[in-house]
Amino acid sequence: MSYFQDDDKNNDFLKNDEIQKSPLQERLEQEEREVQEKRLKKKGGGGGKGGYLFTGFIGVIIGALLVWLMMPGLVNQMPGTTASSTAKNNETTTINQVATEVTTDVTAAVEKASDAVVGITNIQEVSSGGLWSPQSTSDEPAGSGSGVIYKVQGDTAFIVTNNHVIEGAKQLEVTMPDGSKEVAQLVGHDIWTDLAVISISSKDVKKVATFGNSDVLKQGETVIAIGNPLGLEFYGSVTTGVVSGKDRSVPIDLNNDGSVDWQQEVLQTDAAINPGNSGGALVNLAGELVGINSMKISESSVEGLGFSIPINSAIPIIEELEANGEMKRPTMGVSLKDLTDIPSFYQQQMLKLPDNVTTGVVITDVVANSPASKAGVQQFDVIVEIDGKKIDTSIDLRKHLYNDKKIGDQLTMKVYRQGKLVELSLTLTNSNSL
Repeated sequence: MSYFQDDDKNNDFLKNDEIQKSPLQERLEQEEREVQEKRLKKKGGGGGKGGYLFTGFIGVIIGALLVWLMMPGLVNQMPGTTASSTAKNNETTTINQVATEVTTDVTAAVEKASDAVVGITNIQEVSSGGLWSPQSTSDEPAGSGSGVIYKVQGDTAFIVTNNHVIEGAKQLEVTMPDGSKEVAQLVGHDIWTDLAVISISSKDVKKVATFGNSDVLKQGETVIAIGNPLGLEFYGSVTTGVVSGKDRSVPIDLNNDGSVDWQQEVLQTDAAINPGNSGGALVNLAGELVGINSMKISESSVEGLGFSIPINSAIPIIEELEANGEMKRPTMGVSLKDLTDIPSFYQQQMLKLPDNVTTGVVITDVVANSPASKAGVQQFDVIVEIDGKKIDTSIDLRKHLYNDKKIGDQLTMKVYRQGKLVELSLTLTNSNSL
């Protein structure tokens, strides 16, 4: 209820008592009322509601003044501010960034091994010209790969790579970690193991790889591939993965005739290996060389199937290539064909094999004056056992001959000849054929 409504009630009360008041008293009361009304008009602007609005307006002004006076203290309490930063006018806080060097097992291994990995460019002679222009030749890069510096001896540094990286080269060029180029010489190569050794001057060589022990690798162990995928543009790329499998065998067609000639023993890894990585390093977390990256399965439906030659298998080949320029392997002096490739009719009618003999290796030709010839081996003998080991395929025979035997060793084998089992013994000699 407003102030004026209360005042109206008082006025009504006075009206009821007019007969009891003298004219002088009424005059005085009237003057008093007029004075009070003037006072009220000055305060409230001429009405009850106006008075309250005026009072509210004054309250707003007072509140704003209080907030303005309290602002410095409030700012100091806001998140992200400090008393010292607000105490100085026009002064900003500087954030100092600290550069932290992160070192992990992988980065430490890469730092140890990466400078021993180089690029190798295969330069071949290319003919050009046509019917209406003269023939000319030029030397042009035919491909590139990777290599690993594994030894320095005097003024010479030795590099191991893949045979297919240097195959057909007229000239070899090595790209060093600092980008400089070196002309390389071919020391030796071996098609069967896909390994090669080349050499360069050692004057700019700063790092040599340390051989590890691939026999102690564990499935699931972290490994790192270092090389130059897709060429020198991506020089020194690093990929990581694990040892996916050990003692794997990958079929190899050496002469591109569509038939498998060899089973390459490899480590399997899911570390990314791409064209250009060939010949590069596979290292463990100690930065030790445990494999020479060699190949991958590159089908659209396949992912993470890369292969590396175990360093323990590579070392004897490397040493032999360095010493002799080639692998001197023992030979028997025969040509072979898997029994499974012979139609069953010929197996029964020509070879006269027992029904239970379904695998083995057929001798299709015997070289004159060879160890096999001297031992009495005959055409169409079927080899089923060598040195007590069952032989199912020609690959089994090659692996035993090349991995387990040396020139001058004795070899015993069991063959089926016209249905009868015969045991033969021969002395292995050196040759480029079986």
